[in-house]
Amino acid sequence: MTNYVALSARIIKELQELERVVARAEDIWRQSEASGDDRYIDGVALNLQSFYTGLERILELAVSEVDEDRPAGPNWHQELLRLAATDIPGLRPAILSDTTRNVLDRYRGFRHVVRNIYAFDLDRDEIAPLLRDLRSVFAAAKVDLTRFAEALKQISTG
Repeated sequence: MTNYVALSARIIKELQELERVVARAEDIWRQSEASGDDRYIDGVALNLQSFYTGLERILELAVSEVDEDRPAGPNWHQELLRLAATDIPGLRPAILSDTTRNVLDRYRGFRHVVRNIYAFDLDRDEIAPLLRDLRSVFAAAKVDLTRFAEALKQISTG
């Protein structure tokens, strides 16, 4: 049986790490804009990728531990988001709201781009809206994941 209190603590710890990733992406973006040097874009892209990867790690952990399931197949990343936004009566509440799921899908798509192109092909104009929205997207995900972590603690205490 899963230790829901431990899982809750892991989620909160990951959120603290993600706060650092968000701040780092914002800082590197400011440096890029101040200097006009596009070479900073690589660092911004890497941190945007890390942001989504960290959130996905939390979702994978929650789904595998609580649902005792793992999405598979070529579209497993999209399936994980879908599962995370699904309330499973008698097992767990939704991990993410539908709204958060939808905005995170943009970051999932960008993560795929970063993994499959050369860094010098990154486009500032594609990155700018992701960076502009990053803080609010993180805030929404944090609210959802903190609510879920609290629900896990409630489940464990019955």
